[in-house]
Amino acid sequence: MSETPEWFWEAIDIKPESGFVEVEDCDVNYLSWKAASDEALNNGLLFVHGHNAHAHWWDFIAPFFKDEYKTVALDLTGMGDSDHRDAYSNDIYAKEIIAVAGAAELPDKTVLVAHSFGGMMAIRTVAQHPERFKGLILVDTGVRHPEDIKEREMQVDRLARAKFYPTREIAHARFRLQPPQQCDNQYIVDHIARNSIEYDSDEEGWSWKFDEELNSRMTHEGSLEADYKNIGIPAALIYGAQSESFKARSAGYMKELNSDLTVLEIADARHHLFLDQPMAFVESVKAILAGWDAS
Repeated sequence: MSETPEWFWEAIDIKPESGFVEVEDCDVNYLSWKAASDEALNNGLLFVHGHNAHAHWWDFIAPFFKDEYKTVALDLTGMGDSDHRDAYSNDIYAKEIIAVAGAAELPDKTVLVAHSFGGMMAIRTVAQHPERFKGLILVDTGVRHPEDIKEREMQVDRLARAKFYPTREIAHARFRLQPPQQCDNQYIVDHIARNSIEYDSDEEGWSWKFDEELNSRMTHEGSLEADYKNIGIPAALIYGAQSESFKARSAGYMKELNSDLTVLEIADARHHLFLDQPMAFVESVKAILAGWDAS
């Protein structure tokens, strides 16, 4: 298990400001890291988290970009500090992403960086609003190869259930990454866990922030593959070489569907690749952004 490096403490010491925007009767929370210069306000980065995650997953990543970008991360509803809904859909999440971009005053030259479940929501968003964003960086997510879809359908996902723990410490100790994987950087997992629990006064216990009924209340409109083909802006994919969720075969399939797609593989990384290899992830994103700026 690795020791906590100094860069991590320096990153999380840069505290973002929290804001809310209402989308169809629900408050959507977002975090904003103060831009280091007026020039940085001309370019934006909007980070979108994965399933049952939240904006604080980006606390140790976002500060590396604030010198050149206005940097924001949001909590999709049903997760983090945003409200829960009676029903969820990729169209609702697209509206939330657009609303946060507007409320945070992100410029048109904004790039979406989206992990896992959030990547699928980002694809829907960009397909519907290609004029709003400059580019899309997908993180271990996207359109799976048909054979990978078959393998995925054979797997049984565990549904989250409401659980309450008597103390914050016990809840923290029970935190696990989903999908399950080992992560050598326990200091990152601990930081995420600390921001994943809240006290429920009715139950007199600590619980996870996400809506345990989200999966059963979620619907997907349209076709992910059709949306991906119609995004109409520069796109990139970063995936973990050891990921069980998104494999090289699917990365190749996405390249076939869009020959202009930039594809980067991060060695010694699984699905939660920016937890496994945070510095390699930061450098990969910077390389993609630099390439788009140069062109």
